[in-house]
Amino acid sequence: MNKDAFILPPTERPSWLEYPRSFCRIVDQRLVHITPWHIMEGERALRQFHGLAGRYPSRELFPFAYRQDNDDVACWAKGMGEKVFVIHDFASPGWEGDVTFDDVWSWFRSAVEETVGWD
Repeated sequence: MNKDAFILPPTERPSWLEYPRSFCRIVDQRLVHITPWHIMEGERALRQFHGLAGRYPSRELFPFAYRQDNDDVACWAKGMGEKVFVIHDFASPGWEGDVTFDDVWSWFRSAVEETVGWD
């Protein structure tokens, strides 16, 4: 697994995005498939970022993980630091919902709990 596949260089990502150290540690430890959640490779994240911008023009979200059994994506939002927002992509604007976590580790703990119950 190539760590660089998950971390886009500064020239390829939004200027406001700095990958949290916690996210980099998850990638470094290769904890990228915690079924049903999966960390997105950078190119996929960038494509989804552009899709989110078109679907939710009032928000600036950068996705980093997706859930394989529905359209949920975990994102960072411009100006919100390390907070993680899980939204239901492809819902109508205003209906995408938000589950908010204080940081990547809080989201990750929840994702691990989901994998424990996954069959």
